[in-house]
Amino acid sequence: MDYLWSPWRYQYVSNSQQSEGCIFCSLHEEKNDEARYILHRGSFNYVVLNIFPYTSGHLLIIPFEHIALLNDASKESSDEMMDLTKQTQLAIEQEYHPHGFNIGMNLGRAAGAGVAEHFHMHVLPRWYGDINFTTTVGETRVLPEALETTYQRLKKYFDRS
Repeated sequence: MDYLWSPWRYQYVSNSQQSEGCIFCSLHEEKNDEARYILHRGSFNYVVLNIFPYTSGHLLIIPFEHIALLNDASKESSDEMMDLTKQTQLAIEQEYHPHGFNIGMNLGRAAGAGVAEHFHMHVLPRWYGDINFTTTVGETRVLPEALETTYQRLKKYFDRS
């Protein structure tokens, strides 16, 4: 069996464990959406750029309520989350034209959740050939655009809603 190590991930996971309070709760409570890359606020969830993206256009849908497991969310919250997931996928499709998507969540630290105490949905575009060994070997992510550019490109799709 072969193993691929991703030492860059340790810094992210260990830093998220050391922060005071919940990063997703404090992010939602701030009111400077553009500076925090919040694209949209719904009734129960908000859409934000992942500041540690796997690729440009990597978005998160995060419930306002601080809960760790999907089954603890109200029907209204989980219904809105799925509607926002669909809206987010469409926005990325129209703006970036990816070949596919990864959509999902990691529930619990053992499942890979970087912020295990506050569940959230990941939506990220994928292209043929977008996986390489730069991240693993060079501890570096290659992103073709700055977060500010990604925010400006996607914001228009949420201003309409």
